[in-house]
Amino acid sequence: MFRHQGKSRTLKHNLRIASILSFVAGVVNVSGFLAFKQLATNVTGHFALFINDVAHFKFWKGTIYFLYIFSFLLGSFSSSFLIEIFKENKKLNVFVIPTIIESLVLISIAIISDVVVIQYPNLIICLLLFSMGMQNSFVTKISDAIVRTTHLTGLFTDLGIELSQLFFPETHPHREEIKSTIKLRIFIICFFFMGGLIGGFIYSKLDFKLNTLIFGAIILLISLFFDDFRYKVIRTRRKYKHKKNVKGNIITSLE
Repeated sequence: MFRHQGKSRTLKHNLRIASILSFVAGVVNVSGFLAFKQLATNVTGHFALFINDVAHFKFWKGTIYFLYIFSFLLGSFSSSFLIEIFKENKKLNVFVIPTIIESLVLISIAIISDVVVIQYPNLIICLLLFSMGMQNSFVTKISDAIVRTTHLTGLFTDLGIELSQLFFPETHPHREEIKSTIKLRIFIICFFFMGGLIGGFIYSKLDFKLNTLIFGAIILLISLFFDDFRYKVIRTRRKYKHKKNVKGNIITSLE
């Protein structure tokens, strides 16, 4: 699910990566909100607050919301930049790099919260937004802009449009394709909700606080390395079958 791109990518690949990443986004979002009362998975609200402060000539106060927006943008840029640099390396899964960086950022925030009292919460919020910007960027690139996992506004808009199209089969005949896309949207929404629910439970009821982010990072890393391991197993099987078929053809030709 982290490797396949273009025509080789199927709905199953998108469903898998959408489920995992939207779940992690839900965990990060609820952790950031419970800790700092700020959202970490989109910039729409931050942009509105930034405009509001500027309109009231509170430029210094509005600067922090600009930094939030810039952090998300920087995360998106960094992820795409790294992918473009290493995409020519056929032996390297380029999506490993931004995924590992995102995981390290989440783990680092959790460790910092355990070691010291956080005196600059805005810096932590910027790091959370940076990590979500990275995630949204690489999942957009890997799925060819089909999957986005860090905010729901566009998802509900697209879902509403696609549901309405089912009522007009004459003008929208590709019903199976529409149903597949609707299924994908519902998966993302449900797993985002589930991530927020479970993340909130771990944060509040189990009192993990920002260590909840480690839970999200572990899910990311396990899915990444399991996917890589699974890819290698499938590749080895194909090579073995190919050699077996070639050997069989040689024996048949000799007979």
